[in-house]
Amino acid sequence: MTHPIAQTLAFPFPAPPAPGEVVEVRPGIFWARFALPFRLDHVNLYLVEDRAGLALIDTGIDNPASRAAWEALFDGPLKGRKLTRLVGTHFHPDHIGLAGWLCERFDAPLAMSQTEYLLGLNIRLDPSALKSEPYRSFYRSHGLTERSTEILLGNGLQYLRMVTAPPKTFQRLMADDRLTIGGRTFEVLTGGGHSPEHVMLYSAEDNLLLAGDEILAKISPNVSVEAMEPDGDPLGIYLRTLERLKARIPADALVLPGHNLPFVGLRTRADELIAHHEARCTAIVEACRIAPQTAAELVPVIFGRPIDDPHQLVFAFGEALAHINAMIRAERLRVGHTERGLALEAA
Repeated sequence: MTHPIAQTLAFPFPAPPAPGEVVEVRPGIFWARFALPFRLDHVNLYLVEDRAGLALIDTGIDNPASRAAWEALFDGPLKGRKLTRLVGTHFHPDHIGLAGWLCERFDAPLAMSQTEYLLGLNIRLDPSALKSEPYRSFYRSHGLTERSTEILLGNGLQYLRMVTAPPKTFQRLMADDRLTIGGRTFEVLTGGGHSPEHVMLYSAEDNLLLAGDEILAKISPNVSVEAMEPDGDPLGIYLRTLERLKARIPADALVLPGHNLPFVGLRTRADELIAHHEARCTAIVEACRIAPQTAAELVPVIFGRPIDDPHQLVFAFGEALAHINAMIRAERLRVGHTERGLALEAA
């Protein structure tokens, strides 16, 4: 969800790199941006000098436009340079969609957390699984119509298939690891909520955090309940991640995010995101005080409008459930039953 950028955040690079170009954000650290065919229309990628080549953090989605964007870089600012290794921050296709293609092209290894690698591998091996039971019943039980469920499971999840086959081996990254790239040492941090074991890299020497999607300047990362873990608490996990980042990362660190512009002001932004999610929780409780609500009926409550686009509905519905599950745990909501499906009441 987009919301205003606080004036307290600083943006050292006011404009993103143009197609076919990179911007040097620190000596030997470069930023590129690729287009995405969604409402969130771009993803940021980063390259770090690494011996005779460059280490890549995230890859872009697998579609013709992204492959063409890579060819433009290889023919332009990266001409004659090889990719020495790839780091995937998390399993979402806009971040590792081209990992297999690039690893094969450069004979480069892929480093990820184990959870994220296995999730990416599972989706690639069995992309139709999400359309089967019990996932279909999961969405129907929370108030989605049969038509909306079919749209969500069909067109809405199509983006999950926009990946090349990942490498059959990987290098595992874990929290508190030290990762040396060229002459730099990065501390590996992991977080959750947006994805289960999301990797971030912090360089104390550069006072810089490669943050992936865990904290963004202009939008709140999607935090969703997934059908395979219907009682999960991704929002609680995400809020704990933000608190850990506030405690670990200096206030003046440069944050290199997966979307939007690089910024300074992590602690301020984390507080904004925490307040943003609490405001959503409050809106849900107020709606449930008026009358019992299904999760589907609460989507327009927290987003301020109906969601018709199938791709957006996947994220909006999952996000509504994330807030619901967190408030059930906190005993701010209780679950009832109506002919429309499971319904929530204010506790």
